[in-house]
Amino acid sequence: ITAISIPGPPGPPGAPGLPGHSSGDVVFFLPLLHNVQIYCVDNFNNQKNPLLCCFLKNLVSQNPLNLCEYSLRCDLFPQLHLIALNSPQKGGMRGISGADFLCFSQAQAIGMKGTFRAFLSSKLEDLNSIVYSSNRENVPIVNLKDEVLFDNWNRIFSDSRMRDNVSIYSFDGKDVLQDDTWPEKMMWHGSTSRGQRNVDSYCEAWRVGERALTGMASPLQSRSLLQQSSSSCSSSYIVLCVENSYIHDNRQR
Repeated sequence: ITAISIPGPPGPPGAPGLPGHSSGDVVFFLPLLHNVQIYCVDNFNNQKNPLLCCFLKNLVSQNPLNLCEYSLRCDLFPQLHLIALNSPQKGGMRGISGADFLCFSQAQAIGMKGTFRAFLSSKLEDLNSIVYSSNRENVPIVNLKDEVLFDNWNRIFSDSRMRDNVSIYSFDGKDVLQDDTWPEKMMWHGSTSRGQRNVDSYCEAWRVGERALTGMASPLQSRSLLQQSSSSCSSSYIVLCVENSYIHDNRQR
């Protein structure tokens, strides 16, 4: 009797490798993975689009060993998001912790995994120090759609203006400069033009929304985030939130 060697079924896939950067056309063979998203430039239309390997999951669901194949050029780079709260706020926001919580909860609601802080100077921290020092010089600041607003965090505090034709969006996707949710296109910051706290003009550390007190704000139409406009704390203005350190974002969009 001659023994016949029959190979068994393939074993489970190994752990994924470390993320990396590449340029040029690359063909990826990806096993069926759930809730995994790749942000890339595809070589069919040369535009940045989120691609899910599992867009074929209905096709391959009856054979989980099938592989999805897609030819693409990777565009996976660190970036920090700058996004507005979904509605305007008066100067009384229950302190910086209340403002930070609004940023945190609205980011979580759309599946963003980074830590978001309010773009405000506070009693204990200057605005310019909110982002981790290791991310201030080499990481671009982008909007909800991953469009670059500023080349890096430090540029915001050197009289730099947002790039032309790039908008700031709220967590629920509204363009704050166009949407009527914000009748006044002003944003709170409570800072000097260099991002240091202005203790005489930050609505008692963002705890009071009374007309008699003032907070420093900036007209967003100027495309500069730190113009010096002293405004009544009873005003309802835009509040921005910034991701304070880079983390890979696996949002489904």
